[in-house]
Amino acid sequence: MATRAKKAAGRRPEGVEAEAVLAAYADWLKRQPLATRSREAYLAQVRAFLNWLAGSEHGPQALVDPHVRDWAVRDYKRHVKTAKRWAPASVNQALAAIDNFYRSLAAGRPEVLREELAQVAPRSLEEADQRRFLRIVEASPSPRDRAMATVFFYAGLRLSELAALDMTDVEMSARRGRLKVRTGKGDAYREVPLNSASRKALDDWFEARTDQLAALADAGGEGTTSALWLSRSGTRMTSRAVDLVVRRLATEAKLELSAHVLRHTFVTNLIRSGADVVLVAEIAGHRRLDTTRRYSLPSQADKDAAVEAVLVEI
Repeated sequence: MATRAKKAAGRRPEGVEAEAVLAAYADWLKRQPLATRSREAYLAQVRAFLNWLAGSEHGPQALVDPHVRDWAVRDYKRHVKTAKRWAPASVNQALAAIDNFYRSLAAGRPEVLREELAQVAPRSLEEADQRRFLRIVEASPSPRDRAMATVFFYAGLRLSELAALDMTDVEMSARRGRLKVRTGKGDAYREVPLNSASRKALDDWFEARTDQLAALADAGGEGTTSALWLSRSGTRMTSRAVDLVVRRLATEAKLELSAHVLRHTFVTNLIRSGADVVLVAEIAGHRRLDTTRRYSLPSQADKDAAVEAVLVEI
């Protein structure tokens, strides 16, 4: 009787034990170099896994036995695919969280295959949405915001790269211009050409920027003379502040996008204009050509249009 009771207890962990395991994992997460949203997402996924585990045949042995661990996680993967009907990306997110959980236990990563994801191009704006966004940008009363959004759209810098620009990183003449990106990914340096629209928007901002610094000086204040993008108080704008400007303009255009979507749009436009992939990689600051080639993949809109094009009239 005692032996059977012990086996039964081994099959189903008690709720108190599961909560204790989860609490220990939460404490471990706090010490990891993760964003708050990532910690919250991992904790939610692991809580769901532990709740499922409590009602499974695997029980607490899945936390200590490598074989049972793998069986349990594979069964959980089947559960969320079939019973929960999760998409492949959601399944992989859950598996990533469970990997992290087992790392906290020093128990090794479960041997479970990830779901294969459909290969599609990164999200970019459709042509009609691009026009709508640029019209809102052009109508903006702020020369700074116009310049910021225009450079984002036509230079494709990363958010952190744009925010880090100094005045000395901009070189312009009547016919040519370039941005010097000194803090690119991996600390790589590159130079990005500026087209006529970007040069015009920057010229307008330079004039307004000079007036802003002069007004601050007249009021007894002092702004930075090095940063390209200035806040109202004359300080360098943070990456978050820059992103908020882009999101606000997008909202006015009735679009949902971030600065990163504008970067994707820029690279996609280059690829679809016929630019050489090596040239595009250099302009975008991609270290691997495979990253750039992703932009030549079909989008969901491309797939929809292809299927619609074969309709037969009857």
